[in-house]
Amino acid sequence: MRFAPWLAAFAAAAFMMCAQASAPMQRAQPPGFYRVAAGDIEVTALFDGTVDLEPTKLLMHTSPAHVERDQARAYEKEPLPTSVNAYLINTGEKLVLVDAGTGPFFPSGHGSVVANLKAAGYRPGQVDEIYLTHMHFDHVGGLAEGGKAVFPNAIVRADMHDADFWLDSANAGKAARQMQGYFAMAIASLQPYVSAGRFKPFDGDTPLVPGVRAQAARGHSPGHTVYRVESRGQTLVLWGDLMHVAAVQFAHPEVTSSSISTRRRPRSSAGRPMPRRRTTAGLSPGRTCRSPASAGCAPTAAATPSCRSTTGRPSASDIPGLLCSGRPLARAWISAPAPLY
Repeated sequence: MRFAPWLAAFAAAAFMMCAQASAPMQRAQPPGFYRVAAGDIEVTALFDGTVDLEPTKLLMHTSPAHVERDQARAYEKEPLPTSVNAYLINTGEKLVLVDAGTGPFFPSGHGSVVANLKAAGYRPGQVDEIYLTHMHFDHVGGLAEGGKAVFPNAIVRADMHDADFWLDSANAGKAARQMQGYFAMAIASLQPYVSAGRFKPFDGDTPLVPGVRAQAARGHSPGHTVYRVESRGQTLVLWGDLMHVAAVQFAHPEVTSSSISTRRRPRSSAGRPMPRRRTTAGLSPGRTCRSPASAGCAPTAAATPSCRSTTGRPSASDIPGLLCSGRPLARAWISAPAPLY
């Protein structure tokens, strides 16, 4: 009987452990943001939502069989949940947002850029400038709400070729019926900034704030632009819809989406192919690089040794460091990143 007190204590502890394990379910996702450093500049990926793609129908210059094969190698299949993201650049002196997400123009489950910006520790009123990769609705929709600017103090910048095309109502009248809504959404999103004199387009390759410059990448849209973040010898490239399905297009740069009318391989405004060789140590994502909460990532090459190409074709480790605005590298985090700093 001398074991009775011990058994009683054990039973009580077990009961308490069982009781503590019971808790209400948390029926919400954690905030969707992820930070990475390029030298002294910090970039925060902001998750907006996801859209399901059908790569076998979307991609050109390939075949459905090849698309399915490459997706299977990456453990992917249709439909492919693909993220819409924006990116917040903190240079230490300026706060710059690249793209603004879908806003009200997508079904429920989107329009989370502002909520995740706040969760990341910032407020819309703190954003100094907004750089647009292009003016499709899933990149500009979050700029305005109810006819008012969501980012009240920001200057919006984009390539003038995109502005001249998408903000001209005459072009909308000439466009195919299914495209006319694209013009209306672009005009509605930019109008508060245009009216306030806070829309300032640029032309092609242009230095912007210190450490950030625009690089023309026209084709997907008349003024499609990528943004290069450079600090202390490190470079991070933020791009829009140059790529939609990483599992296919990293291995086959000649494959494009049906919405891209030019370029068998992404090229610069000078006609030069976008660089294939890895030039940014520690910021090159790999094929297994998946974004936490679908919000983007950039582990070191050492963290993803399987990304080295063994086929002679360019692989992810041959591409400069990047985060894909609007289309991230993939859907879910499956490999541990290296430290951010």
